[in-house]
Formats: sequence, structure tokens, C-alpha cells
Amino acid sequence: MEELLKLAKEHVKHCYCPYSDFHVVAVLETISGKKFVGVNVENSSYGLTVCAERVAIFKAISEGEKNFSKILIYSPDGTPFPCGACRQVMAEFCSEDFEVIVATENKILSYTLKKLLPFSFNLNR
Repeated sequence: MEELLKLAKEHVKHCYCPYSDFHVVAVLETISGKKFVGVNVENSSYGLTVCAERVAIFKAISEGEKNFSKILIYSPDGTPFPCGACRQVMAEFCSEDFEVIVATENKILSYTLKKLLPFSFNLNR
């Protein structure tokens, strides 16, 4: 986990958050140990903003990765729990026991995806 946190802290400078000033970095790890980093990218048309978690997941998917073990979400500005949209995207690509780590300067919390999103939408159910 320390390696993921270090990587996240190194990427805070890449966040684009001029509207909220809330920096978020997500580090997604595959089952094989490969890591993908995403940062939040805001837009003046707020609905077009993309969260760090989705950036990391889409980056990994676009490079052919499909098997994920965990994601660390870090912010120096507050507790960065994933939004509903990010939780649903995680549910699309990750198992219920996928680990979601939420980290700040002072605390680290760990949850399973099932705990954060007990009733995800699934078109086939």
C-alpha cells in the first residue's frame, strides 16, 4: 500500500481542479501488479468533469487490462470517497471483493466494493 500511496502523492501536481481545488489521484492495481494512475480533470461545464478513479480505470481498459485487485484513492484536501458514478464503473469492471482504499494525509480506510455499492446496477439481472 505504501508504494501506491507514494505514487499517488507524486501525481497530485497533475490534477486539474481549478473550480473545486479538491485534488484527487487514483492508483489502480491489476492482479499482475501493473499500476495505472488517474487524476481528476475538471471542466467549467461541471458535468464534463471526470473523476480520478474513472480516468485510471479507463486508462487500464484502453491498454487491454481487465483484472484488477485494488484502487487507492488519495487526496491531500479531504476524504476522497468515490462518487456513485465511479462506484458503478468499478462494479462494471471489478469483483465485489475488489479493494477500495481511501487515503488522506492522516488516515487510510479500506473497503470492499460490495460494502461501498451493495446494489449496483446490472442490465442482466
